[in-house]
Amino acid sequence: MSLINVSHLTFGYDGSAQNIFADVSFQIDTAWKLGFCGRNGRGKTTFLRLLMGELAYSGHISASTGFAYFPFRVADPDANTLDCLQAAAPQAELWELERELNLLDVDTAVLERPLCTLSNGERTKVLLAALFLRADSFLLIDEPTNHLDLHARQIVARYLSGKSGFILVSHDRVFLDSCVDHILSINKTNIEIQSGNFSSWFANKERQDNFERTQNQRLKKEIGRLDAAARRTEQWSGDAERQKIGFDPRKVEKSAGRRPAQGAKSKKMMARSKSIAARQAREIAEKSALLRNLESTDALKIAPLVYPKNRLLSLAGVSLFYSDSPVCRDISFTLQAGDRIALRGKNGSGKSSVLKLLCGENIQHTGEFLIGSGLKISYVPQDASFLRGNLRDWARECAIDETLFKAILRKLDFSREQFEQDMADYSAGQKKKVLLARSLSTRAHLYVWDEPLNYIDVLSRMQIEQLLAQCQPTLLFVEHDEAFCRNIATQVIEVRG
Repeated sequence: MSLINVSHLTFGYDGSAQNIFADVSFQIDTAWKLGFCGRNGRGKTTFLRLLMGELAYSGHISASTGFAYFPFRVADPDANTLDCLQAAAPQAELWELERELNLLDVDTAVLERPLCTLSNGERTKVLLAALFLRADSFLLIDEPTNHLDLHARQIVARYLSGKSGFILVSHDRVFLDSCVDHILSINKTNIEIQSGNFSSWFANKERQDNFERTQNQRLKKEIGRLDAAARRTEQWSGDAERQKIGFDPRKVEKSAGRRPAQGAKSKKMMARSKSIAARQAREIAEKSALLRNLESTDALKIAPLVYPKNRLLSLAGVSLFYSDSPVCRDISFTLQAGDRIALRGKNGSGKSSVLKLLCGENIQHTGEFLIGSGLKISYVPQDASFLRGNLRDWARECAIDETLFKAILRKLDFSREQFEQDMADYSAGQKKKVLLARSLSTRAHLYVWDEPLNYIDVLSRMQIEQLLAQCQPTLLFVEHDEAFCRNIATQVIEVRG
């Protein structure tokens, strides 16, 4: 067993008003299988870069092992896959590479193909295989599931469950539950580690949040009660003090013991006032320690248009082609108002092409395709890398209400400081949230979303699930998050390439 020690780590990017990490300390056992969670922009990838030594920081990170990062850059993607893997894991024997590829359900024939010709799923698998063959390396695996189909995610999860010694950044709840034994979470004010998978961590978090909410309400009431008692006691103390100072026994009372008694009463009231103030200060301090890591998950809203007819579109025996080469064949389904249909299939089976055809893109096809007249569609594309410029100009360009657009982003954990940044500097998850916020700001009859959850954090996924479950807009989507599809889809259509 060896440990990775992080002590008093502090880091912030130049020009940023706030540090991403401030005086953070914890330990990691290199035998653990760590799932790494946190909302977008909290610094998950940044922390991995700090472990890799790519950024300057204050504090101390010590480890008796090296680090290897996924996805790593391949020097020559046009080279044969075998050459690329041997460059990444020079000590690995050919039989070891073939063994790992078999575990990942990859045909070993890919070793003789140029790496650039492999699909996204194949490339993810072969690069993971190479990393796990590196000696004395603790793996930093950054979102390997993006663009992997459901079947490929299950294979990779099964593969990782048989390994150890890695940090895995992923927002797929089912995937994390399948292959990790600890959770490393970046919260609002700290970083914590818990034993268990994502479900156990989230259950513990909900229990802690509910306890702190209850304590917070109790302390608010108690502080209010103490505040009222302090005002009464202060008034009584002041009255007693004034009577002691202004007392004239010849005019008011003939008792010789009146002055000492009045002084004792004044002293008692002052002491009681100080005691209440001290108790109130303790309660306020205890209250301020609560809810620091409570995540804001305000309910999202959507206002879809109502289409005058029940059927919005239909496909019967539709096949798609690119340059006369078939992409997918014989797709048939009808989309009616209130349906939430998920298109499912392997990577490259043509799911995104079907969505683009429905959104009006000129794609060669055969079969019968009917779409309702005047149907308004709000589309979220798979790729968000094109986003540039500021949010205000982009909202104006998209003809959406800027106030509503930014309100949705705030609910998705954007800070006001981020509103002033160039979208090109956003994380991949933040860019995808921008596309989703635009769609939610658009009044449409039909919402068409292509892998909307790529890079988006778990809590935001749950917010979106809650929105769709409550408002039930008509939705056609492609998504490989098993939990999301199970909770949202009213129908699943298989697309075969």
